[in-house]
Amino acid sequence: MDMKAILALEDGRTFTGEAFGHTGTTTGEVCFNTSMTGYQEIITDPSYRGQIVTMTYPMIGNYGVNPEDAESSQPHVRGFIITELSPIASNWRSRQSLPDYFSEHKIIGIEGVDTRALTKHLRSAGAMRSCISTELSADEAVQAAQDSTPMEGSDFVKEVSTESTYLWDGESREWTIPNACTKQEGTYIELPEVKYNIVAYDFGIKWDILRHLRQAGFSVTVVNSRTSAEEVLAMKPDGVFLSNGPGDPSSLDYIHAEIKKLLGKTPLFGICLGHQILTHAFGGSTYKLKFGHRGGNQPVKDLRTGKISITAQNHGFATDTTSLPDNVEITHINLNDDTVEGFRHKDYPAFSVQYHPEAAPGPNDATYFFGEFAELIEANK
Repeated sequence: MDMKAILALEDGRTFTGEAFGHTGTTTGEVCFNTSMTGYQEIITDPSYRGQIVTMTYPMIGNYGVNPEDAESSQPHVRGFIITELSPIASNWRSRQSLPDYFSEHKIIGIEGVDTRALTKHLRSAGAMRSCISTELSADEAVQAAQDSTPMEGSDFVKEVSTESTYLWDGESREWTIPNACTKQEGTYIELPEVKYNIVAYDFGIKWDILRHLRQAGFSVTVVNSRTSAEEVLAMKPDGVFLSNGPGDPSSLDYIHAEIKKLLGKTPLFGICLGHQILTHAFGGSTYKLKFGHRGGNQPVKDLRTGKISITAQNHGFATDTTSLPDNVEITHINLNDDTVEGFRHKDYPAFSVQYHPEAAPGPNDATYFFGEFAELIEANK
């Protein structure tokens, strides 16, 4: 029997639908993602910690869930909003349906919501706190949304970062198709030999980033977000990677201080939250976007070459251009709103991008950044 559910926003607007997966009440900042595929990667991306995600593509769940496509060991969304749940999971790789996966991990999904109307509302009013419930009245759900913790000032990194240091040894070979012309016999491309040893700060790192780093010839030691600069440098890495992650970057003073100590000591490369942390380490500041950039269709211009890439993004905060010192060069901008999408330091070997070169899901226009990190390391040996 279908169970009715309500989605309530802090500004008082409500939507009704039917629950799937788990039941009860959950709260979090509601945001929308415009990707047409990749719902499993989105659900398991630690960057979504503390958020309720709306998928704008109308049917979700049609290819199920499988272990190979996960971006972490568990889902991180607080809730999931869709228009229509597929009644079947039609994919030979599927091991579980989306409702069964949500039931196992106690995640509340709601279907039957007019996600087009919801997305237009969020674009006008901005991302805001919300509540999904199968047990509260409309007024109670609105109150629960209003009483929940805002994203501004929240440190979710401490909830998702690894507790212990580890060497990444997960399956990192790239999928491919056997081809007689290229003499590709199997369904995987074998990995290159390790050329560089790096340390990756885990602020909520996606597994596909680790896979791409290994594909680019890096051996990656992953450390907790609270690891000191001294501990990292004692490992004598060829470079340091700053990962993606959730929450408000301005609330991470304890991380900014340690990354600042690494400037000029080792090559640095940051993605998403790592880019925002580098912003603060450089002496700049960040601010909250009205509704963020989330999806696989964000156009970014490389100011050095004029080339435009279509990129995968997932962030609700951005770098304040006016706050950056003169020795930081902006290298990439978003063509939709001119926000900073990438920069490099003119004096230190350090650069970052706001979007996701590894995609997962999304286009692969920006995978070259992993090669640029290798080139930066080689140039500074």
